Amino acid sequence: MELDGVFLSLPSAAGPVEILRDLSFRVETGERVAVTGPSGSGKSSLISVAAGLELPTAGTVRLFGQDLGKLDEDGRARLRRGRVSLVFQSFHLLPNMTAAENIAAPLEIAGRRDAAELARSWLERVGLAARGRHYPHQLSGGEQQRVALARALAPRPALLFADEPTGNLDAANAALVADLMFDLVIETGAALVLVTHDPILARRADRQVVIGDGRTVAAA
Repeated sequence: MELDGVFLSLPSAAGPVEILRDLSFRVETGERVAVTGPSGSGKSSLISVAAGLELPTAGTVRLFGQDLGKLDEDGRARLRRGRVSLVFQSFHLLPNMTAAENIAAPLEIAGRRDAAELARSWLERVGLAARGRHYPHQLSGGEQQRVALARALAPRPALLFADEPTGNLDAANAALVADLMFDLVIETGAALVLVTHDPILARRADRQVVIGDGRTVAAA
């Protein structure tokens, strides 16, 4: 994944607001990168642009070597399918599906005949083997995020975007989810782009990038 000289402006009642300003950012295969910075600095927008969910105002975004600016929305979706997964702060589980069904859904869309079996296996891996038939409203926040993590990694994507994945969790559940996330991305070989305000979590990445005012202000 590579962003080269990316700008992003969004409309507002007072006129265009510049979110990203000449941002350049690269992630190599299997690399784990933490993105930190103050609220409103453009961290979540970076994920939206890098994943092709939002097109930049200017600059180039490449995903798996493909220039996203040359693909339409369907083309970007096809490029992501099975290769890119996202985990958000708010879980985004489908409320009318059980935990197992939430994990199985993207596998079924991908044509996996063993989707139900894989879902059960991933529930076990995240410590929720007994909760597969429960609906999201019957799960705690930490359990919901573990299901979301299993759903994201079950297709074995090459790249996982995680936007404040522990932000809505208490300390104990945040630590559990963080441990699972790092263990599983290492196991699956997925690259990780992790947006976080937690300096301890950020230090677990291979390197850190600090975003400020829509630009890269530091890297380590």
